[in-house]
Amino acid sequence: MDGLYVKICGLSAPETLAAAVDAGANAVGFVFAPGSPRTVAPELAKALVANVPARVETVGVFRNQPLETVIDMARRSGVGTVQFHGDEPYSDVEALHAEGFKSLRAFSLEGYRALAESERVRWELERILLDAIEPGAGLTFDTSELLASPPTGPWILAGGLNPVNVGGLVHRLAPAGVDVSSGVESSRGTKDVGLIREFVAAARSEPNTHV
Repeated sequence: MDGLYVKICGLSAPETLAAAVDAGANAVGFVFAPGSPRTVAPELAKALVANVPARVETVGVFRNQPLETVIDMARRSGVGTVQFHGDEPYSDVEALHAEGFKSLRAFSLEGYRALAESERVRWELERILLDAIEPGAGLTFDTSELLASPPTGPWILAGGLNPVNVGGLVHRLAPAGVDVSSGVESSRGTKDVGLIREFVAAARSEPNTHV
């Protein structure tokens, strides 16, 4: 990933999708996992994806759903990338690649550190996302361990990010990318055009060197 990768997730309306694209986001995400206030139907996502330029990655987010369901919904929605946000095995990622999809795999930091070394090495060859234990809840996690021992491959930071804190965390932790959902919402599940623009600008801002 060249430059900082910025993903705006949980989109469901044309105006906020357009704001993310116009602000310079690298990726836009649509939630297909059940139980989220941001869950959309594949048909709605397809209509939104039709307005996304080719340079912007389209991501469908799933959590502990049957692989056949994931592939079917991803095809119906037209997304190019599948993000797993549950306990999905590496074999599911391989199956996605065989079907022509790109992939992202989310872990909580605790879950990632609990992997056997051989498993961790294998996942680090893929794009991974490190998030809070409860995704989409706007919760942060202790990132101090990431300073001492970050993943060796490209990884994306998520969990409690917002326009106020994202710039400092990017410069402190040096992830390959950032992913936000609740941090750009005016109320739970409702994205805010202004916050989306502020987030993208803040994520790519230069560090403040003034004392």
